[in-house]
Amino acid sequence: MRIALRTKVRADRIEEYEAAHREVPGELVAAIRRAGATTWTIWRSGTDLFHVIECDDYARLLAELEHLPVNVTWQARMAELLDVVHDYTDEGSSAGLPVVWEL
Repeated sequence: MRIALRTKVRADRIEEYEAAHREVPGELVAAIRRAGATTWTIWRSGTDLFHVIECDDYARLLAELEHLPVNVTWQARMAELLDVVHDYTDEGSSAGLPVVWEL
């Protein structure tokens, strides 16, 4: 399945956010893959961040990552940099940007 998300980086933390993503911990990358993600791409337009995730099951992905210590640490770091964070609640497991058109 493919999920598109929107988050928002704080205007004064863009450089720090991008630097953090050049150094995503290998342990976290491996955990994301084990949880079923095959790709996760993030684009930035100003402070808006657009994520596209290809995964087996998005709800399972979130459930497996939510309490994993390496992800908890990463999400805490991201919370310092973001105005709108990735949603790990039950509502978030089914949330995503609605598809308007696809070729």
